[in-house]
Amino acid sequence: MGSVLSQLGLECGRKEVKEEERHLRANDREFNLSYEYADNAIKTSKYNIFTFLPLNLFEQFQRLANAYFLFLLCLQLIPEISSLSWFTTVVPLVLVLSMTMAKDGSDDINRHRCDRQVNNRKVEVLIDGELRSEKWMDVQVGDIIKLENNQFVTADLLLLSSSEPLNLVYIETAELDGETNLKVKQALTVTGELEDGIEKLANFNGEVRCEPPNNRLDKFTGTLTLKGEMYSLDNERVLLRGCTLRNTQWCFGLVVFGGPDTKLMQNCGKTTLKRTSIDRLMNVLVLSIFGFLAIMCLILAVGNGIWEYQEGSKFAAFLPKQEGVNAPFSAFLTFWSYVIILNTVVPISLYVSVEIIRLGNSFYIDWDRKMYYPKSDTPAEARTTTLNEELGQIKYIFSDKTGTLTQNIMTFNKCSINGKSYGEKTEKVDFSWNNLADPKFCFHDHSLVEVVREGNPEVQAFFRLLALCHTVMPEEKKEGELYYQAQSPDEGALVTAARNFGFVFRSRTPESITVVEMGELVTYELLAVLDFNNVRKRMSVIVRSPEGKLTLYCKGADTIIFERLNPSCSKLKEVTTEHLNEYAGDGLRTLALAYKDIDPEYMEEWKLRHHEASTAMDEREEKLDALYEEIEKGLLLLGSTAVEDKLQDGVPQTIEQLSKADIKIWVLTGDKQGGLSSLEYTINRLQLFSLAHLDSLFSLSEQKRQRTLATPKDMEMELLRTACMCQTVICCRVTPLQKAQVVELVKKYKQAITLAIGDGANDVSMIKAAHIGVGISGQEGMQAVLSSDFSFAQFRYLQRLLLVHGRWSYLRMCKFLRYFFYKNFTFTFVHFWYGFFCGFSAQTVYDEWFITLYNLVYTALPVLALSLFDQDVNDRWSFQYPKLYAPGQLNQYFSKRAFVYTVLHSGYSSLVLFFIPWAAMYDTVRDDGKDIVDYQSFALLAQTCLLIAVSIQLGLDTHYWTSVNQFFLWGSLCVYFAVIFTMYSNGMFLIFTSSFPFIGTARNSLNQPNVWLTMLLTSILCVLPVVAYRFLRILLWPTINDKVRCRGQDKVLPPVPRRVQARRVSTRRSGYAFSHAQGYGDLVTSGRFLRWTPKSRLALFSQTDSPLAQTQPQFYRTINEGGEPPLSP
Repeated sequence: MGSVLSQLGLECGRKEVKEEERHLRANDREFNLSYEYADNAIKTSKYNIFTFLPLNLFEQFQRLANAYFLFLLCLQLIPEISSLSWFTTVVPLVLVLSMTMAKDGSDDINRHRCDRQVNNRKVEVLIDGELRSEKWMDVQVGDIIKLENNQFVTADLLLLSSSEPLNLVYIETAELDGETNLKVKQALTVTGELEDGIEKLANFNGEVRCEPPNNRLDKFTGTLTLKGEMYSLDNERVLLRGCTLRNTQWCFGLVVFGGPDTKLMQNCGKTTLKRTSIDRLMNVLVLSIFGFLAIMCLILAVGNGIWEYQEGSKFAAFLPKQEGVNAPFSAFLTFWSYVIILNTVVPISLYVSVEIIRLGNSFYIDWDRKMYYPKSDTPAEARTTTLNEELGQIKYIFSDKTGTLTQNIMTFNKCSINGKSYGEKTEKVDFSWNNLADPKFCFHDHSLVEVVREGNPEVQAFFRLLALCHTVMPEEKKEGELYYQAQSPDEGALVTAARNFGFVFRSRTPESITVVEMGELVTYELLAVLDFNNVRKRMSVIVRSPEGKLTLYCKGADTIIFERLNPSCSKLKEVTTEHLNEYAGDGLRTLALAYKDIDPEYMEEWKLRHHEASTAMDEREEKLDALYEEIEKGLLLLGSTAVEDKLQDGVPQTIEQLSKADIKIWVLTGDKQGGLSSLEYTINRLQLFSLAHLDSLFSLSEQKRQRTLATPKDMEMELLRTACMCQTVICCRVTPLQKAQVVELVKKYKQAITLAIGDGANDVSMIKAAHIGVGISGQEGMQAVLSSDFSFAQFRYLQRLLLVHGRWSYLRMCKFLRYFFYKNFTFTFVHFWYGFFCGFSAQTVYDEWFITLYNLVYTALPVLALSLFDQDVNDRWSFQYPKLYAPGQLNQYFSKRAFVYTVLHSGYSSLVLFFIPWAAMYDTVRDDGKDIVDYQSFALLAQTCLLIAVSIQLGLDTHYWTSVNQFFLWGSLCVYFAVIFTMYSNGMFLIFTSSFPFIGTARNSLNQPNVWLTMLLTSILCVLPVVAYRFLRILLWPTINDKVRCRGQDKVLPPVPRRVQARRVSTRRSGYAFSHAQGYGDLVTSGRFLRWTPKSRLALFSQTDSPLAQTQPQFYRTINEGGEPPLSP
């Protein structure tokens, strides 16, 4: 029975027990099944054939508007209440539900198809001493499976053995983190001895104890017990589901986690849904509308009670009352009757229309060739369709620096060695004497080459350190053609510099590093790698030279290295510091280099303690850090390096444009202050605004807190108050978590819309914390893009995303909402006024079919065309006048105040639309003397006037006319007249007598001149106040939009003037950034090499198809260089 319920998706009564530790035994299914671990089948679908209809309807009726219309439908089934036919509510409700159901069903069918495809994949499983081909869904925890090259990893596996030397395997993790670089894993030596012997593998009975299922992709803790020995397991021994085996003939693995317990599926939890400020406002307004509806119904119900009490007896002769129905009870029934009639004030189709508009505007971002980067074949992408209009309301931008504002392509420019600085601009150095030199490398100081070739010991030690102290992986496809795969561009630049100056890093094994030193091949024994992390901010290697000398080489942030120097280096430290300050003045990223000779006896004792710490199950990282701290003391300074990371094209102009749009830019980076001098210079020169460095602000706030015993909340406010006095803020030395905290701080206290933009994994927390996250697909993988809402390749595209797409999306959405509420409130208010003339009897003023089709047919497409195509000004003028962006930041186009104005406008229009036709038709006769004052003729005139008036209003709101707008607007009016002549015909009456009672009304009324004159008068009176108000506003109080439109759009913009670059001087310098990733030291020492597979992709656009697809940034400057041109009304 339980399995049947499970198949129906109705598992109940089953209490889930939280797993605290996983215990499994290889090749023992009976033992493992006793723990009831999940099998390897996955289920990402939400419904099945039995549960789709009830569950989907249940989900849809959780929406307030849908539940309300279901309630109305129930009321309409009560004859004493309903004065409308059932189809007036059923048709719109069924249409909305059907559209949503079709979308949800299509999505779930695709999920079912994907689930079946994955679950039915085949893999070889070791069962009863032989390999059998089994479906993925039938694999159990504890099974041993065989994977072959290019196969997907079936489940989370403990790697046992492989076809590669040293039991290595190469995997691609693009499904997990978007990285195309191959990662390396290595099996334990004790399991690697199993190789591919089926008999040995079948007899393998190791027991694994490990952590319970979790979503930590970068961490795994466990132990393997085999033949009484216990072995430590970490993340380097595990293959995760979702990876692909590459460049490895075969491997065997033990299933540890299957199906929903795998780390891939654990990471597929529900993502926090980001909602726009307009969404939140709409929810408040819908609740307000419900209250307003109740008030209107209450007024009409009270009126009915009074009318029944005073006038009802006069109509009893031909409208006899039912028994037991008195005035109060009649008022009660009337209240619910008007709830049905006035239901159009609640927008059932609002949410569906909003989603369509957002989807359309997101396509514009995807299709924009001006945001396409041909060098990497990367178009812009809207990864979510729910946040488009919020792009037009951004007040704060939080940006990473390296790779986001800069190119993240490092070049070795200068260095300081033993107190002498090298790298002054001279002629380009000729490296033809070095057969292994990189031809792309450039350097401009001949003296450095000369001292290297002369055999200067300090200079050679300097480049020897650069050639040894790193985790770069070499690849030599042809003799002498070396390719370096580095974890960061900094390391690649430094190793390449050492290569060109005669210290060529050639190859490495887990135990050695081979370097060509000035033409001689030298192999160093690699004893330990003390890897880089965000806390240490340095990296060291310990090597033994061929002569037996033990040396520790260390490189890292200058402040960290200087703290660990031998006191004898004080004078050299002062000179090097001066050089570092000079390099910082040029905006270069710097590192300090040092070394230390180690006593062999101490090294042996230290290695034993290092082994114990590296195999500990508890506090392993803390114990290793303590050992690293112990040995990295008493260092001797060699010098410093300086590499350049240039700003991306268009960054200064983009910052300038965004600042003119009153968008505040905060740069959150892990670099020291000095590394930002180039950026500071750019911002200061362009904007002349003050900057604040939050590392200083943090320290000042902490000092004040200690003095005053203030609470952390007080310090948050003090910090934010100080930072917000500046137009641009640079936060230095911030960790990824602190980036997110800064964003949350501004969101919490400033109530402003925020945007975070970054390119690396260290920016993911910031991107998720902001209202809108933008990922840049750059040099640091795809983690930021995968977590973002929008993505593109260059920072300069941000100005087009915000100033053009964002502003247009916000403008279109606001126009849609204002017009949507206007047409619905106007429609409903006419019913309200009619109630005072029909004895509050809940009689409808319109034909029932008009009520049904008003929102679905007559007014649906024109407003969608407005919301998808309208522009107040084109993209060039949006760049020319960035202040056009300001109304979105101030919520000027749609707010609670704008909603109230819309309701008041609807109230005026409804008065005109009811009383003008009523007065015109009162006691009116036809030309032939026949009376035409009847309910049906008045209903036809009122609904026709309404449709014409709202159509004219739509035309007044449209600034940018296209053929689609024209077709939808005129087409809707034509459809209306075609429908009424058809439905009011004799034929429809004869076929469906009860459904089409308005027989002949159209042809008898619309041939009268006074009817058409009434329509004309009504339309003029409806739009006259709107036209007059807009004329006076433009004349007396013009907005920036009015001024720009009045200037016309046919003027030619001047070319972009060139700026002269000036030299900067700074006393600050940079070091290793917090953005630097965790190193590959463990990979190096264990022989797990990094390989890279090029990513092939067809070009989306030809690189020469249009000037818009070129790499040059698209900039539009103001006409006057000193500022924006004056805008006079």
